[in-house]
Amino acid sequence: MAEIADVPVTNRAFSQFVSGSDQHDFGKLEFLGGITYASGNALLGAVSAIRFREDRQSFVAVLDTGHWLTGRIERDTEGRLSGLADVKVRSMFDRDGQDENIKFKMDAEGLALRPGEALVSFEVFHRIDVYPDPGFMEAKPKRRLPFPFDPGEMRMNRGMETLAMSPATGPLGVTPVAVTERSLNADGNVFAAVLEGPRKGLFAVKRADPWDITDGAFLPNGDLLLLERRYRLSDGVGMRIRRIAGDTIRPGATVDGEVLIDTDLSHQIDNMEGLDVVVMGENDIRIIVVSDDNHSILQRNLMLEFRLK
Repeated sequence: MAEIADVPVTNRAFSQFVSGSDQHDFGKLEFLGGITYASGNALLGAVSAIRFREDRQSFVAVLDTGHWLTGRIERDTEGRLSGLADVKVRSMFDRDGQDENIKFKMDAEGLALRPGEALVSFEVFHRIDVYPDPGFMEAKPKRRLPFPFDPGEMRMNRGMETLAMSPATGPLGVTPVAVTERSLNADGNVFAAVLEGPRKGLFAVKRADPWDITDGAFLPNGDLLLLERRYRLSDGVGMRIRRIAGDTIRPGATVDGEVLIDTDLSHQIDNMEGLDVVVMGENDIRIIVVSDDNHSILQRNLMLEFRLK
């Protein structure tokens, strides 16, 4: 059986989103800084979702290798990201109490937190398992949420990439919302679902080829931010973030929204897979985005921070 392991991390901060340029405004976002990080512990990497605690420093993440990752961010004297600290990793338990499972059985992609619970969505064996919080690192799931989609409609490696908790202040109320990566309905749009509450039910997100949805998080007003990835030879690598008005999300709807930022490899990006919203103040809403390096020497572990303008 595995144990919780301390992970030493080497960090490098950077302040330019485009090398050699002091530009900070990109679309509707202001780039505040970023870090690359690495470790001699081979488990670090493959981050697929990240959520920050109320202290705005501590985080919980899941890896698509079937591991938990926790830690906190550090900032320099000017308040910019400077590194990760107190990083720990552990293999996740399945519902049978087994850890150190084969990757395809525990392909964790989405994460949502609410009081007492950590909800995790998985691909391949599509499901949403609910772990106790605190204690998720050393516990098996305490229950499984009813699956909102027809399993036959789920693509094996294009299932639920996004699991986000809507805020009480939004039109949906406190409820988890799931969005798939590229499981498409008859109109070619992306399956999504509100899992609880008065607007419970299926909806769709307008798909714009070649973009795939990799994560999302809600703004305090209930609007949904979706992180999207472009990652194929014919189109190159890209990252964009789309804003979906919360009041448009309802059963049967097909939603779309404004693109806040659209970038390519001329910017400091990689395979961007995780996004969270961190509210620093009434007029200071941060968006933190992380990459999945696929445990490849050709890719990087990145954490980027933006401010919503």
